[in-house]
Amino acid sequence: ETIVIDDASIDDSAAVVETRYPHVRLLVNRRNVGFVASCNTAADAASGRVLVLLNNDTEPEATWLEELAKTICAHPKAAVVASKLLLFDDRERLHTAGDMLGSDGIPRNRGVWEVDRGQYDTAPTIFSGCGGATAYRRDVWDDLGGLDDDFWMYLEDVDISFRARLAGWEAIFAPNARVYHHLSASGGDTLSSYYVGRNTIWMIAKNMPRRLLLDNAAAIVGAQLGIALDALRNIRGEAARNRLRGQLDGLLGLPRQLAKRRVIQGQKRLDSDQLAPLLVDATK
Repeated sequence: ETIVIDDASIDDSAAVVETRYPHVRLLVNRRNVGFVASCNTAADAASGRVLVLLNNDTEPEATWLEELAKTICAHPKAAVVASKLLLFDDRERLHTAGDMLGSDGIPRNRGVWEVDRGQYDTAPTIFSGCGGATAYRRDVWDDLGGLDDDFWMYLEDVDISFRARLAGWEAIFAPNARVYHHLSASGGDTLSSYYVGRNTIWMIAKNMPRRLLLDNAAAIVGAQLGIALDALRNIRGEAARNRLRGQLDGLLGLPRQLAKRRVIQGQKRLDSDQLAPLLVDATK
């Protein structure tokens, strides 16, 4: 089944879907509730054993969905299967070959801007998948409670993959599931700056096990201070101001996220020794 959710768009997107694609199930939000809540609503309406998210700023190849399905079926321990995202306007260049997480708590798009020569095709283990084109095992999604509504947009994909990892599941890269991505077509740099600044802090606070927090405290704090100092140097720019505001709101929102942390850490099945090798060394 195909479900399209329209998040209170102001153009004729919903009408176009309804007219041209009558086989598609269309859900329309009366008001804009954000990417995360919209994905959760669509997931609740879906009936399949595998959920696949696909952004409206992407163009998948014809075999994309088949490749995702083949990969998740071949890896029964995988709860997350990521597509290969390439740039829409430079189709030989990668946006991400699966996402990684640094020991400083900063997510990284593996292979970003590199020419795709298949250099990551034989390295299937990743930390998370970009939510713009990733498959999730439905029962795990439900067990985890779906995406975190507090995030609104950005890093919700890293957060749910982190929770899946802690629950003992794997994340896998499907190199033949190819998708072309218009970067930030629905959310610009100034908008993303706020949510990335805030949600990075929340993602770390919720999910990073205590021992890894202590082991990597200098790197984590240093990364956040570096981001703040860079924003201060560019304070006249709207994106820089939004990044600082996001970091501040991230700190102010910690009590709520720490309450979630107690639940997540209390239920985790993956210990720090197993998780540590999945983090990219931020000092290199």
